[in-house]
Amino acid sequence: MNQFKKVAFYTLGCKLNFSETSTISRLFEDAGFAKVDFEEHPDVYVINTCSVTENADKKCKQLVKRAKKINPDAFVVIVGCYAQLKPTEIAQISGVNMVLGANEKFNILEHLDKVDSASSETIVSFDNIKQTKEFVPSFSYGDRTRSFLKVQDGCDYFCTFCTIPLARGKSRNATIAETILEAKKIAATEIKEVVLTGVNIGDFGQGAGENFFELIQSLDQVDGIDRFRISSIEPNLLSNEIIDFCLSDSKRFVPHFHVPLQSGSDRILHLMRRKYERSLYAERVEQIKSLRKDACIGVDVIVGFPGETNEDFMETIDFLKDLDISYLHVFTYSERANTGAPKLGEAVPMEVRRERSKQLHLLSDRKKRQFYLENVGSQRSVLFEQEEDEGLMYGFTENYIKVKYPYNSQLVNTFQEIRLTEVDRDGIMKCELLSTI
Repeated sequence: MNQFKKVAFYTLGCKLNFSETSTISRLFEDAGFAKVDFEEHPDVYVINTCSVTENADKKCKQLVKRAKKINPDAFVVIVGCYAQLKPTEIAQISGVNMVLGANEKFNILEHLDKVDSASSETIVSFDNIKQTKEFVPSFSYGDRTRSFLKVQDGCDYFCTFCTIPLARGKSRNATIAETILEAKKIAATEIKEVVLTGVNIGDFGQGAGENFFELIQSLDQVDGIDRFRISSIEPNLLSNEIIDFCLSDSKRFVPHFHVPLQSGSDRILHLMRRKYERSLYAERVEQIKSLRKDACIGVDVIVGFPGETNEDFMETIDFLKDLDISYLHVFTYSERANTGAPKLGEAVPMEVRRERSKQLHLLSDRKKRQFYLENVGSQRSVLFEQEEDEGLMYGFTENYIKVKYPYNSQLVNTFQEIRLTEVDRDGIMKCELLSTI
């Protein structure tokens, strides 16, 4: 490893990957490496991969090619979900020097120590995912404003479209006490907002007799963090007590929930092996809105699942139209190896998938605009970010409305009282500054 001095990182996929990349980055920095940008001729590239979509696999190959073009002598390491699922396939990619599975990615420095500079052989190290039982705490650091705190990993749900259990193993977590210690590390920095992340965070509590509700109650007492946001939680795990606490009793949890639906057809939900029906989902939305009409609710939806008929899709459209939700994340189904979905029905033609995706994106735009319009004139707290674009700065309100304001460096990473004034043509809210909090 003595020949390596500079390292660069690239992260594909979810917030969980970003938190883990940040932790791996700190391991390198503690070992004396200089962390540099992708284009700055590093000695080592670490590419943290996703395998939720086919595009993520292709992106990995493109990044390896780009890295080798910048520095042909660079040592390229691939980690993450794609590395666990298809290590042999990745090892065949020209330019890849090392592939590390789920158990090995946090031991990356030990693997680099063993590198023989004279050898051109690709190093592959991974275990059967059933052997992955350790939970490695992680949080992202680098953005002054926001951190992603990993509170859980793995999943015991085997939805028929999903490879995550195969890539990340069984559900696991640290104890509440250990998680609080990680939160306190974040609280000692300039970071103002923490996003709780994981694969299935509502399943928190494995092996310790604890649960997610107890976790958020404890996190709510951590001084030095102004906001907590829940990244995503399954509807069957989003209990009324969690909703009530976040919206009525909490000092720090914001009125924003992201709740995966995946389909508005009970028939498709059953084929997907989801653990709820749409009636339960509607109840969760109703409970949230009964407590806070201004709460933001985001929804994940998959289009083009095998066997999804036009009737199934219209059920989804009609269900979502009637729900008081704020925006959609739309995913076009893609076939994944070692999942049950392709055997459950006839493949939906790709052009049909694209058309259905387009319809849901349009519905999402309408839902989001309506939610923003309902909030015009209200007073909010916004956390302004570093980003500057053509003299403007941006931030998010507690209920996840994106706002713009003339750039002022003194406002970066501060909370400000604002009044929301109008929705711009680009779908971002304009505001006026009221006072410093």
